[in-house]
Amino acid sequence: MKTNDTLFTSGKYFTGCNYWASHAGTNMWRDWRPDVVDDDMRRLAEYNVRVMRMFPNWRDFQPLRIHYGGGSGEREIRLGEDPLPFTEAGRAGVDIVMADRFEEFCDIAEKHGIRLIVGLVTGWMSGRMHMPEAFQGKGLLSDPLVIRWQIRFVRYMVRRFKDHPAVAAWDLGNECNCMQGVSHDAAYLWASAITNTIRAEDKSHPVVSGMHGLSPAGTWSPEDQGEILDILCTHPYPLFTPHCDTDPLNEMKSILHSTAESVMYASLGGRPCFVEEAGTLGPMIADEDIAADYIRACLFSTWVHDLRGFVWWCASEQSKLTHTPYDWDSVERELGLFRIDGSPKPVVKVMKEFADFVDGFSDGVTGGDGITGNTLPEYIKDAVCVLTAGQDIWATAYGAFILAKQAGLDITFAWCMDEIPEARAYILPNLCGLAAIEGHVLSEILRRVENGASLYVSLGSALLSPFSSYTGVKVKTRCRRAAPDLVTFEDGSTVEMYSEYKLRYEVTTAKVLASADDGNPALTVNGYGLGKVYFCAYPIEYEAGCQSGVISGEGAKDLYRFYAACGLRSPEKTAISDSPYVCVTEHVKTGDERILAVMNYTPEERAAEISCGGYSLVKAVAIHGGSASDNGGGVSVRLPGNAGMILTVKRNDT
Repeated sequence: MKTNDTLFTSGKYFTGCNYWASHAGTNMWRDWRPDVVDDDMRRLAEYNVRVMRMFPNWRDFQPLRIHYGGGSGEREIRLGEDPLPFTEAGRAGVDIVMADRFEEFCDIAEKHGIRLIVGLVTGWMSGRMHMPEAFQGKGLLSDPLVIRWQIRFVRYMVRRFKDHPAVAAWDLGNECNCMQGVSHDAAYLWASAITNTIRAEDKSHPVVSGMHGLSPAGTWSPEDQGEILDILCTHPYPLFTPHCDTDPLNEMKSILHSTAESVMYASLGGRPCFVEEAGTLGPMIADEDIAADYIRACLFSTWVHDLRGFVWWCASEQSKLTHTPYDWDSVERELGLFRIDGSPKPVVKVMKEFADFVDGFSDGVTGGDGITGNTLPEYIKDAVCVLTAGQDIWATAYGAFILAKQAGLDITFAWCMDEIPEARAYILPNLCGLAAIEGHVLSEILRRVENGASLYVSLGSALLSPFSSYTGVKVKTRCRRAAPDLVTFEDGSTVEMYSEYKLRYEVTTAKVLASADDGNPALTVNGYGLGKVYFCAYPIEYEAGCQSGVISGEGAKDLYRFYAACGLRSPEKTAISDSPYVCVTEHVKTGDERILAVMNYTPEERAAEISCGGYSLVKAVAIHGGSASDNGGGVSVRLPGNAGMILTVKRNDT
């Protein structure tokens, strides 16, 4: 981590927006109007927007053109028609007029107290490529000529602006993994080349990934990005992320998208993560009031899970612009915090409300500036969820995270091919395929179970070996499933379950915790050395991650009961909610005091009992209304829809 990293410090949180000028969008550098930019920033600062991600359009800042000679051979690269001047900017292929405009932009940001995350190689933006003319038809992430000039551009920009007070971090560029499909190794080399160029000039500011759509088994992985960069980020749009547009925007599954994806990236990459781009993608997804409720819930949820900030897309409406990409893509036109006439939308009012709260956060006592002020202590984690080959990785991770939250658990993630962190509990969800998990990885996890850890396994399509020795369950037959099962738990509650395959089991040494209506075990527990192994016969995480309406709403299925019936909860925790929709993260303030961050993940007002034996309520601070009272064994809370509350509780014997 770089030394100037207060923006991304654990427990602190910032809100912000991505920015293109309100009058011109992506053409703002060509149609430069500092008065408009100044007015935009004044308006943003009034609503406590203190961080802005912005973009020097690569096409405009490095307007290189190849001049051809006889036989169409490439003869010279020029700045348009002019030869490259023998200046620092000229040698970098940078238009000095654009660089001077960038400096004026930074000065305006400093004037309004706004800090900048600078997306350097911005060739892809909002559905259109903006590369220099010289590089058309070339591999923008792999061609040596292109990379040479990218390095020169980045070196110039960082060298010139690294000491400007407005610059807070460098970003490789906007979703550069959209600029060209490349191999895993080429992706690694490109990201390394740009990052190392930045670091050679600036050892103070952190470097942010800027990518989206990472996967541990993909070309661009969180592990590679974490190895190369200082900060990871997510762009969790519901429309563009698989399985994330299944439920209404203000319901639990949709709200947890940004949290789950960001926690996954941070866990796998080993770096801090923040939400770098997010939004509803306009009024065809949700109206303005629903969007405000959605962002309120996302802000609270990401903050309490130690994700470092939330940056909205975008500052201003762009519905009057006629150039591409706005003429092409209707989804790009109505995404602003402010309308065309400059009036604020409800979402920016909610962001200000939350930013003001964080600015004053000190267990509810005013103090701190929201970035360098008081911090929220780290939350307690219960288990590590190990993601494996053969499964739909994101669907499985997404479903596991949601079900864990509903069951009162907080999980992190690991990839089966990486070193798996030591933990008191492990989740192996939705094992699929003939090579679901390598033998040595399973053996290492089982060794830890023998020494006292707990393990939960759920079965997708995998053929596991070994299996019965640790589950205490033996497979009798396996075939394609014809009908669902009705599963009954020990408390009498039921849930209908489906899976691709129907396996019939014989219980050997396990205890049955839930059974199907035909007597087949659905959930079991088996002693294994000093630890326990829980086995679920259904890929519940995949169903939770993929299917519409199973998490909340009228057709919700209580899939979380499978997790709740297992002993995966950390003994460090004192608090648990009796509602699967009013969830708690628990933060250790001191040995005697805990902070409980309570969130209603649904749009309806809800009440819940938060049991925390041995602790009493000291203080309750609501962000958007609600009430809390001590009930003798915990705290009774009532929260409006999509709202959160901070409780401070203290041990009774102190």
